[in-house]
Amino acid sequence: MSEVIVLGCGYVGTRVARQYLDRGEQVSGIVRSAEGCARLEAAGISCTRLDLAAEEAPGGAFEGARLLHLAPPAAQGVEDVHTRRLVASFERAGQPRRLLYISTTGVYGDCDGRWVDESWPTRPTADRSRRRLDAEETLRHWSRETGGELVILRVSGIYGPGRLPLERLKQGAPMVAAEEAPYSNRIHVDDLVTICIAAMDRAADGAIFNVSDGNPSTMTEYFLQIADATGLPRPPLIPMSEAAGRLSAGMMSYMRESRRLSNRKVCEALGISLRYPSLAEGLQASL
Repeated sequence: MSEVIVLGCGYVGTRVARQYLDRGEQVSGIVRSAEGCARLEAAGISCTRLDLAAEEAPGGAFEGARLLHLAPPAAQGVEDVHTRRLVASFERAGQPRRLLYISTTGVYGDCDGRWVDESWPTRPTADRSRRRLDAEETLRHWSRETGGELVILRVSGIYGPGRLPLERLKQGAPMVAAEEAPYSNRIHVDDLVTICIAAMDRAADGAIFNVSDGNPSTMTEYFLQIADATGLPRPPLIPMSEAAGRLSAGMMSYMRESRRLSNRKVCEALGISLRYPSLAEGLQASL
């Protein structure tokens, strides 16, 4: 089997790399910082430092590899210049045999609360989602031109140990009243790791999958469940008409989009049975 390389080996990527190690496969992680490398090496994962914003990958680094691209795009703009640089580097660093890209369900934009599958048109409204769609298009062009295999996962909100909005609850930040709140979707990190490995192993070339637990709820219900499970105070609820003045710009961008994600394709095509098919089960494994 070819080497597995996890580009952007952070919260999710480290768990993916550990799973490959447990299977006895050769795996390495790529991160930007010396601290990140030290963290990976402490976990027994071989590490390389690479800053996609400023550096070129070394010659032969990706040749014939199975590459999981989890590195985030730049913080501004509508193009993912990091992914564009990555693809350009393949000329020197070698072409991966197969590439799995972690995108976002934000590429669908606001769907007015409708159920959305992979056939839904992409109409991103936030720049962070436009950057992800630009990355998808860059990678599809690469795949067409080189024959390299590509699988895209459009991932909903990730939660798990150390990845819950506890500080926001402790600060008493408000949320929009439940009857006005948009739908949101999520996936437990352990289920995402399982899906990443299954998709790399056996997804068809060119496949696109929505990744969620299939049990959406409103953003407000999400915060209320976490508050109740942790014993933290429930957030004060405000009407949507007051939200722009009291919620952060980042939170407001999420409040402007509402969709419910179907996960039927990923479960059926990859034979996935989720460990945490709803937040109720997943929260107990996250605290």
